[in-house]
Amino acid sequence: MRISVQNEFFDFSTEIKNFSATLENIGALVTFTGIVRGQKSQTLDYMVIEHYPGMTEKQIHLIVEEAFKRWKISDALVIHRYGKLDPGEPIMMVATAAEHRIEAFEAAEYLMDYLKSKAPFWKKEVLNGEENWVESASEDETALSRWQ
Repeated sequence: MRISVQNEFFDFSTEIKNFSATLENIGALVTFTGIVRGQKSQTLDYMVIEHYPGMTEKQIHLIVEEAFKRWKISDALVIHRYGKLDPGEPIMMVATAAEHRIEAFEAAEYLMDYLKSKAPFWKKEVLNGEENWVESASEDETALSRWQ
């Protein structure tokens, strides 16, 4: 298991190559990379993501540990960035490896849902020069209900 909360840009292909290099006896590797998107009706200048160092990593670790308890996964990777991020930049990445695809897919979806709703990150969008904190979306909270 590897968890990284970082300000630095990450390269998807390098990360997945490193993650998969030591895996053995797996039949599935599932990845997801979240990208900072622009808004349809307004121009997103950039996004700022804040977090509490130490607390954030601890909470993500608990979420990943729960995925290991629920599914038979061989390994997991979570990368989440903070700081100033421009549209088109990667914001986060999840990878799961398992012997069977169902385990890998479900664990990855679980991690994505819980990272979106329960990891302690705060997002501020700067749209046309104006700052706005991003509110929690009800559909993100609703997505958690399938895992309870």
